[in-house]
Amino acid sequence: MTTNPLRGSCLCGTVHYTVEDGFRYALNCHCSQCRRATGAAFKPFAGIERSKLSLAAGQSDVLHYGDPAQDHDVRCGKCGSLLYSVVRDGAYVHVTLGTLLDPPSIRPSAHIFVGSKAPWFTITDDLPQHEEFG
Repeated sequence: MTTNPLRGSCLCGTVHYTVEDGFRYALNCHCSQCRRATGAAFKPFAGIERSKLSLAAGQSDVLHYGDPAQDHDVRCGKCGSLLYSVVRDGAYVHVTLGTLLDPPSIRPSAHIFVGSKAPWFTITDDLPQHEEFG
């Protein structure tokens, strides 16, 4: 089954990607690494197989943080926007929902790593909260 592609972009518009609207899961991650990577209280993301995302523009301007052969973050090398993270031994990507230009059909279903969430942030929705991932 093929789904409509969604468009995504960095802040400056240099890097563009497309991803199928067939995400397997979506979560709000409160771990300290996601907070530092985004500069926000948490990272809302959606996970999908890596093969279902492709760069449409700006390939030469992509910055990899981490091991490009394994798990790593993909950012725009010009504006620094965190576009997605390659995870699960390179099999999946976690697309940052804030970089999507088109609305996905999925919404975050839970908060993860709330055991290490920012002490200055209060979760105010009714989504399930998990101390870690799981």
